[in-house]
Amino acid sequence: MRISDMANRIQPSLTRKLFDMAKQYDDVIDFTLGDPDYETPDYIKKAGCEAILGGKTKYSANAGLQELRNVISDRIKKETNIVYNPEKEIQITVGAMEGIYLSLCCLINPGEEVIIPTPYWVNYKHMTEILNGVPVFVAADEEHDFIVTADAVRAAITDKTRVIIINSPNNPTGTVYDYKTLLEISQIAIEKDITIIFDECYKSILYDGAKFVSILDCPGMKEYAVIVNSCSKRYSMTGWRLGYLAGPEELITNLPKLQENIAACAPLPSQYAAITALSGDDKASDDMRNGYELRRNVLVEGINSIDKLSCKYPKGTFYAMVNIQKTGLKSEEFAYELLQSVQVAVVPGITYGEASEGYVRIAYTMHEDKIKEGLQRIKQFVDSL
Repeated sequence: MRISDMANRIQPSLTRKLFDMAKQYDDVIDFTLGDPDYETPDYIKKAGCEAILGGKTKYSANAGLQELRNVISDRIKKETNIVYNPEKEIQITVGAMEGIYLSLCCLINPGEEVIIPTPYWVNYKHMTEILNGVPVFVAADEEHDFIVTADAVRAAITDKTRVIIINSPNNPTGTVYDYKTLLEISQIAIEKDITIIFDECYKSILYDGAKFVSILDCPGMKEYAVIVNSCSKRYSMTGWRLGYLAGPEELITNLPKLQENIAACAPLPSQYAAITALSGDDKASDDMRNGYELRRNVLVEGINSIDKLSCKYPKGTFYAMVNIQKTGLKSEEFAYELLQSVQVAVVPGITYGEASEGYVRIAYTMHEDKIKEGLQRIKQFVDSL
């Protein structure tokens, strides 16, 4: 059997590699995946179960349930005062991941470029490459809170640039973009006729009074932005695979025909559960956020007490980037040796681009007691170097 060049070119991420390696150990503390330990709230699970028991287990329209699209449109209007036509400007997807992929399918041709600020979520790169697009990386550093500058974005633009991907709050850094930066980047996008894919999946997880700024807060961006969101992080529904897009009619009305040939539709019980989730209050997700903040504080305080390591307090998400440069180890070396030595799994920073070398990412999606134990083991390892 001959395997395509594309399939051979795409390699599994180091995140998954470390996750799989961690399974070999009985007493491992696994900080690799951003998969919350919190349960989906009971009222949402009940809605999903009632849908299954009520026989709502068929296909939906390729665009998704109209009732769900109505709810999403109402929610976006409430949060941003921007009105999206739920029939022509909202698309339901199999998680945010598929939403990004469908968007790129509609926006780039082979050889065209997608600007990706680094550190970046690795799937942005792989999705672009699967479509024979060209990822163009623009580096941001810890000194500037891992926020890319508008000048750096402008310098990366060529006549082949079609998309800029912005993720805020950001995975892997926990950075939250400010209005000034987003405004400057949005003005460049309008000037150059470039679409911004704005991944806001972590916007409900913010700390220290940080304010979420939507790209829609920038004038004129409704026509130039695709908003990507999901129920995964806000409601701890990672396995339900329910995401959605909001964007210009020209783009969104082209997505159902692509969806028909990729996944048909998002799971119908998940769509009904999402109606309940997005129609209700956010007390459950607020409680989760409070829990993540406690875990973040435990983690960062612990890391900063370990010689040769340092970590800034992330403003959002449930990830932290730990600076390991003083250990003298490359991020892959650090991660592999840490796992083998004390059975703690972290993600090498190089996973997220060359600008992330010298860091490892830790996901604090477990009880603080486990985090404390992991910190003790990390200290033991670093002290042994």
